[in-house]
Amino acid sequence: MDNPDEVPQAMATWLQIEMHASSLELVFACLLIAFLLFLSALISGSEVAFFSLNRSNLDELEESESKSDKDLLQLLSKPKDLLAGLLIANNLVNVSTVIISYYVTVRFFSFGDSAWLGLLLQTIIITFLIVMFGEVVPKVYATENNLTVSRKLHAPIRFLIFTLKPFIAILVRGTHLIDGRFKKYNQSVSKDELNQAIELTYEEEPAYPDEKDILKGIVNFGEITTRQIMVPRQQIKAVDLEEDFDAIKSKLIEWGYSRVPVYKESLDRIEGILYLKDLLTKTNEGAEYDWRVMLRKPFFVPEKKKIDNLFRDFQKKHTHMAVVVDEYGGCAGLITLEDVLEEIVGEINDEYDEVEESQIQQIDERLFVCEASVLLHDLSRQTGFELELFEDYLADADTLAGLVLELAGKFPEIGEEIAFEKYRFWVEEADDRRIIKIKLELPAVDAEKEDERNNADV
Repeated sequence: MDNPDEVPQAMATWLQIEMHASSLELVFACLLIAFLLFLSALISGSEVAFFSLNRSNLDELEESESKSDKDLLQLLSKPKDLLAGLLIANNLVNVSTVIISYYVTVRFFSFGDSAWLGLLLQTIIITFLIVMFGEVVPKVYATENNLTVSRKLHAPIRFLIFTLKPFIAILVRGTHLIDGRFKKYNQSVSKDELNQAIELTYEEEPAYPDEKDILKGIVNFGEITTRQIMVPRQQIKAVDLEEDFDAIKSKLIEWGYSRVPVYKESLDRIEGILYLKDLLTKTNEGAEYDWRVMLRKPFFVPEKKKIDNLFRDFQKKHTHMAVVVDEYGGCAGLITLEDVLEEIVGEINDEYDEVEESQIQQIDERLFVCEASVLLHDLSRQTGFELELFEDYLADADTLAGLVLELAGKFPEIGEEIAFEKYRFWVEEADDRRIIKIKLELPAVDAEKEDERNNADV
């Protein structure tokens, strides 16, 4: 080892490192770097703590009588100023740490002809220290103890925000200018993109199976028209204006509805809506009692009205039922607040609905027997029936029977098969005037797509 030629080049490089400062100076420099790392940790932790407070945390702060909590809420009331101050402070501290570490490297150490080694060591070591102790550790701790950290650090952070106020104002105003410049280029997210995002989010079986359907219902809420979900004219239960009170009472008891429309001569002339609760105090009255004085003014809506607008109308008018009219002013159907809400939360069944048989009976994975009067929108929601494929036939068809008639171009016979794309329909039951039941077969799942889905699940 006395011969320098025998020393490996890598070892020789390390042996060129020399110290040019006293231990006291080096200790002071290291303590200064440690203090800056501590400040970086406090700022990074407070940033995560402040912006991870949830609604329950904020409610707790609002209910508190503590002046400290009130000050914390005031600090949180200006999130842009808060974030700008934290970012400015954190960057100042981190840059200062890098500069001092570089000064220490150059001032206190000599690497001979290998100056690059000093820069490399300084970069690696200081990067590790900043990332680990100035970012990761404090942020992990603050995430788990966000409210505690926020309460402890809000006072020094308020002082920091006050100190950096001029710089914060410049930064916030600059971001406002940038927002104004690029705001016109913002693109709204389409309905299809939101549906796709929901599908990707719930690729695995969710903890609450109804979540996915509710989210998709909210996304599609503004696209659904009253015609798609209304009770069609043929299924409306209504009473004649000329009927006596005894007949009215017996019908309401039989039907079990809380509201029924009242017509004169035909359903195209709806005169009002009769509420069951209005009759409760008159049950002892005889057949001659004039029940018409209790009629309430009907609410008429067009077939193409979007149900999100209808929902707001229901709220404003404090009513739960509307009569749907066609372009000629005739009665096309009936729609209730319950029908609208079911598009988000799914079927809402009461004690009367429980005894009703479902309009869609599933035979196996792909085969269904449906009432011909089932609405296409309900069929799609419950079976996955792809309405988009039948777009050219939907202008004059709201029910499964209407779609089959459009596809066949005639009145099909019992047992007759109608095929379209990969869907198949059979008329199970019919009379001389209408189709009653239809068997539906959905297309088989594509084998390649099924394999991809199974592989993804694995």
